[in-house]
Amino acid sequence: MRAHYDVILVGAGLANGLIALRLRQLQPQLKCLLLESDAHPAGNHTWSFHQSDLSAEQLRWLHPLMTARWSGYQVRFPALRRNLDGDYCSIASDDFARHLYAAMGDDLWTNTAVQQVKPTQVTLADGRELAAQVVIDGRGLQPTPHLQLGYQVFLGQEWQLAQPHGLQQPILMDATVDQQAGYRFVYTLPLSADRLLIEDTHYVNQPTLAENTARHHIADYAKQQGWRLDTLRREEHGILPITLSGDIEQFWQQQRGQACSGLRAGLFHATTGYSLPSAVALAERVATLLPTDASTLSQHIERFARQQWREQRFFRLLNRMLFLAGKPQQRWRVMQRFYRLDAGLISRFYAGQLRLRDKARILCGKPPVPIGEALRALLNSVEPGKKK
Repeated sequence: MRAHYDVILVGAGLANGLIALRLRQLQPQLKCLLLESDAHPAGNHTWSFHQSDLSAEQLRWLHPLMTARWSGYQVRFPALRRNLDGDYCSIASDDFARHLYAAMGDDLWTNTAVQQVKPTQVTLADGRELAAQVVIDGRGLQPTPHLQLGYQVFLGQEWQLAQPHGLQQPILMDATVDQQAGYRFVYTLPLSADRLLIEDTHYVNQPTLAENTARHHIADYAKQQGWRLDTLRREEHGILPITLSGDIEQFWQQQRGQACSGLRAGLFHATTGYSLPSAVALAERVATLLPTDASTLSQHIERFARQQWREQRFFRLLNRMLFLAGKPQQRWRVMQRFYRLDAGLISRFYAGQLRLRDKARILCGKPPVPIGEALRALLNSVEPGKKK
């Protein structure tokens, strides 16, 4: 049995889910199929972003998907506590999944394992073949020797509390906690007056996390804050890539002309790991490009991803300073120094839109790590085509 579509999206995560929704909005006449191997789309995640990461038009069409929105946020370090302006927003996977079910209907297939993906064809595990004018692979970052990575790993728990917590804003980083083997902080979202998402987060060299230890960390942190945990509503886990350097030519040769999205296309903020702004921008591009042939779409996506790679070269340099200079348990000093900078610079950093003077300001002065190690980190892992 062989069925034909205008576009097949393999993997119903954030990137492909946004593409599917934008196609339904702008080109509902296209025959679009969304495939997911799990029982439900969107997984078990919380995607967050700053309002300033997106344009006014992007915020307009994304607004119905938002689960929560706060005015400002906090950061906490051993020698710094600061409140910063600017709306901070989150989308919960359950809410995202509801929108996908409503928009896609019978064109969303869950529990559908995929055996092979090609630019115009998908072979399912049961042997069925599906043909399309274009196929977009959004199944996450595939193993690659062409990127040198650090990792942001975390375990998050959503708790119903026995009494109100009193938080009015998210705490994006509380690095006053014991640092252990890398840069560690606790991330907290006040989802309602008596409900919190609390994440134990680590910037580490290997993509591993002692989950039971992280659970104890969360319980201890809540106790220190005076929050009485009552009912655990859900738990989520995450491993976000943090790019130190890489060979972009080899990375794209590995794709072999296959159109891809999200982490699989390397579309994420090199330092924070946030992927939603890039996923929104890609969804808009795909929705305006289709219908087209698979080769043309793949080339457009590759050009978009390469442009982001070029624009994030400075972020990869900063990542090398964070991961390669100084002792892992002292990485918090780099972040504390950064959060003393101008609020506008911090906003542009998250948006990936640093100006030349922003970059100079970040690097000027005495670095919060040994100078010799900082210099070695700056020169380490120079990317192909770039001179030291």
